[in-house]
Amino acid sequence: MQIMGCKSFLSFICLTGYLCSRAFCDGPYQPNWKSLDSRPLPSWYDESKFGIFIHWGVFSVPSFGSEWFWWHWKGSKDPSYVAFMEKNYPPGFEYTDFAPEFTATFFNPDQWAELFEESGARYVVLTSKHHEGFTNWGSPVSWNWNSIDTGPHRDLVGDLAAAVRRRKLYYGVYHSLLEWFNPLFLYDKLNKFKTQKFVVEKTLPELYELVMRYKPDIIWSDGDWEGPDTYWNSTGFLAWLYNDSPVKDTVVTNDRWGVGCACKHGGFYDCKDKYSPGELQNHKWEMCTSIDKRSWGYRRNMMMSDVMDLPSLLTNLLDTIAYGGNFLLNIGPTKDGTIAPIFEERLRGLGQWLRVNGEAIYASTPWRVQKETSTNIIWYTSKGSSVYGIFTKWPIDNILQLESPKTFPNTTVTMLGIPKPLKWTTSPTKGLLISLSPLSPFTAPSKNGWTVKMEGVS
Repeated sequence: MQIMGCKSFLSFICLTGYLCSRAFCDGPYQPNWKSLDSRPLPSWYDESKFGIFIHWGVFSVPSFGSEWFWWHWKGSKDPSYVAFMEKNYPPGFEYTDFAPEFTATFFNPDQWAELFEESGARYVVLTSKHHEGFTNWGSPVSWNWNSIDTGPHRDLVGDLAAAVRRRKLYYGVYHSLLEWFNPLFLYDKLNKFKTQKFVVEKTLPELYELVMRYKPDIIWSDGDWEGPDTYWNSTGFLAWLYNDSPVKDTVVTNDRWGVGCACKHGGFYDCKDKYSPGELQNHKWEMCTSIDKRSWGYRRNMMMSDVMDLPSLLTNLLDTIAYGGNFLLNIGPTKDGTIAPIFEERLRGLGQWLRVNGEAIYASTPWRVQKETSTNIIWYTSKGSSVYGIFTKWPIDNILQLESPKTFPNTTVTMLGIPKPLKWTTSPTKGLLISLSPLSPFTAPSKNGWTVKMEGVS
């Protein structure tokens, strides 16, 4: 396998028609992890805290089991998927035959963007291509297997980008490095990834085109687990991205760039799906999870018990933000481009909560204590001189007990959404005691969770 150095990699960019400049070789970031990992994470990402993830593709047509439908049917030959196809589709039906039914007939990007804005999210990440290889834009290296040539006959990546940015939200693209059944990938795999036909002819051209055409704020890489980063030429691409691309100063990336990279290299760390460390980390991280607990893509066989309720989503959010992470919440639209009402209800519920309590979330930093050890329902964040205590269970006696804050004579306490100060006292054994009267969980400014703002505490 020939790994591209700086000059040969620059030649590849020039030959494929992408931005060509000596800055790639002369820039501050070299194509090695020591150099790339030294790049500071653009501040907008940490300040945003909450984003929406969208898994949408040809897998949304069968909408059974999960977005890994093709693999479970033809790869692992899962009996439930095989039986589903035998029962519902004629002999000889291929996965590619689903593509014309991926119509996006009712896809209204402005409606989606309005919902995402109302949810309180500050960024949106769309699957530009999942492991099935279908691109949600007219990729020239994915001939007849993209959203322009078949199915929607429209640029889904571009249409949503425009709508999201009109709402002043950041926009990112998820991109799978691998494709399960692509002959070029299977050829490289057979050669134990010592050849790079798939990378040079498919993966890298797609990544460069996504950057040059859509100028994403996030590149959320996936599908890295079979080949090393040297096979994917990840460090070469990232050096170009950070040095010479049109988003070099603003783009953020995750950590899925090859076997062994997760939780070690890249911009922010995902580590694994639904990662939640439960303690402070020394590197920026993100928890990605899905409202449908069993799938990232839309499922027609989704049950109500599979859907995360609003209190659970809020708990996930608070566990993430208190420990310094970002929260990326996934939905799976239908093949027609609609978002299930239950997903919409959950997103708008989060938005209602964040409109009152967002001050304690956006641009916050972890406090010296992240969570009360004596209870599982009180989290802390901070911003400047302010400390926020967020609780999800209203005390029966209307007295909120906080053991961690140290008070002083000038300490003041308010509840977000109510400007009038709350009365407080201290106890040698119980700590800070805040009187919530005459409020109740029914008259407080938000539901499912409340925030006290403390000034003059340590």
